[in-house]
Amino acid sequence: MSRGIVKIYTKTGDQGKTALFGGRRVGKDNARIEAYGTVDELNAHLGFAQVAARPELSTILDRIQHELFILGADLATPLDNRNVEVTRIEQRHIEGIEQQIDSIEAELSPIKYFILPGGCETAARLHICRTVARRAERLIVHLSTMEEINESDLHYINRLSDFLFVLSRYANHIEGREDVRWQQE
Repeated sequence: MSRGIVKIYTKTGDQGKTALFGGRRVGKDNARIEAYGTVDELNAHLGFAQVAARPELSTILDRIQHELFILGADLATPLDNRNVEVTRIEQRHIEGIEQQIDSIEAELSPIKYFILPGGCETAARLHICRTVARRAERLIVHLSTMEEINESDLHYINRLSDFLFVLSRYANHIEGREDVRWQQE
């Protein structure tokens, strides 16, 4: 490499292995990789939702994206790793989501029926994010049965999926759209 340019490909993963933070190499199908890879996928979906969102939602989504980066790094770094310093999800992140859920729900009408994904474009995209967050949660639960993880990671992703549901309703609300009501046949 010349002039300090870093190439995007390293060829170190060509045999189906990748490195966790701290250097330990694992298979790319490792439960830890599945968990933080799905968190990364959720982050990409949030970016897609953000480009359609109004400014009042965009700011919230930006903060969540930054927190998901912390969650991904937390999951990518085993708790017993002493080789690297990593920021981890903390109770304050969970409490921040809970406070925002309470604040936004105060502006919404109470739920009296099941809601289908949809409404405005931003709401529909946020419903996709919610389902990816639930998948990430299942994978983090699976990881926790195999290895010790930061317990706050599981609490955070659980609360985040609830928050994404509330945000989808809020997106419809600020667009003047009704939530899509499930109707039994």
